[in-house]
Amino acid sequence: MADYDLHHHGDREVGDGLVDLAVNVRLPEPPEWLRHELAGALRDLAAYPDPTAATEAVATRHGRRPEEVLVTAGAAEAFTLLATAFRGRNAVVVHPQFTEPEAALWAAGHEPRRVVLRPDFTLDPALVPEDADLVFVGNPTNPTSVLHPAATLEALLRPGRVLVVDEAFLDAVPGEPESLAGKALSGLVVLRSLTKTWGIAGLRAGYLLAEPDVVRRLKAVQPPWSVSTLAARAVVACCRPAALDEADKLAVAAERDRERLVAGLRDLGVEVLGEPRAPFVLVKIPGAQGIRERLREEGYAVRRGDTFPGLDGDHLRLAVRDEATTSAFLRVLARLLPA
Repeated sequence: MADYDLHHHGDREVGDGLVDLAVNVRLPEPPEWLRHELAGALRDLAAYPDPTAATEAVATRHGRRPEEVLVTAGAAEAFTLLATAFRGRNAVVVHPQFTEPEAALWAAGHEPRRVVLRPDFTLDPALVPEDADLVFVGNPTNPTSVLHPAATLEALLRPGRVLVVDEAFLDAVPGEPESLAGKALSGLVVLRSLTKTWGIAGLRAGYLLAEPDVVRRLKAVQPPWSVSTLAARAVVACCRPAALDEADKLAVAAERDRERLVAGLRDLGVEVLGEPRAPFVLVKIPGAQGIRERLREEGYAVRRGDTFPGLDGDHLRLAVRDEATTSAFLRVLARLLPA
């Protein structure tokens, strides 16, 4: 594990006064209706939290049964629960991807193997060893922004294998194509997060969907009351039809902003890797680490890529922002790129 800093995340890049292109949280704060919902829950904080309503809301949202839902303190808790509940498995992590799954596996005593995809980061199920019985893959994948076909992911299912698909960013893709959240398939675990779309990284709210036996196994190792009253209330609010409609509109806007960013980068001769579908893009620039430091001097924080297995110091991840922010950033970047 020492070859990469698996606990390095975009928030470490951000500093006072810097324009944040490093963290993949779209909104700078929760929308007013969600803040109002959370404020109304403050009077309930004397009681211990109860995730029942949140569990039922998630089940309704995805057309699943409540016993197929486990509400978690963000997706990060779900990774820890899976690594703990399935000790002794032959774990494989498909990279480049979010590094917390692998970090959780090491912490729980696993020695995970890596399947490292090469640009354009197309996933071939044959790359995953047949003896792997605990497999982690992101969709769309952070940091590559690539969206894998649902059929490709389903081809990874095997008797006795647990396939974990991290869909933390899928609600940021219009229409949520290729999602497996609504499919009750044996061995499939789907993770979701509310952080990215609703600007509540500090609240830690997420959930997973799996067959009842898996949910019970994970619940058995989940700390009591790990999901706070406010997080549970946020899950309920963000699963309502009005919120889902708003999320899709935000996803459409993010898609337009991403296309603008990608076009601007390519006009500058910057290599954009893969086919971006999420609200961030992965780029490769010779000498990117130096450019990253110069961007900080110019007031911009971007995410270094060399902490992701399979990437190196020439990679940067850029979060998608609004047109004005993107235009200003591209002007600065143009000055910093080698002639």
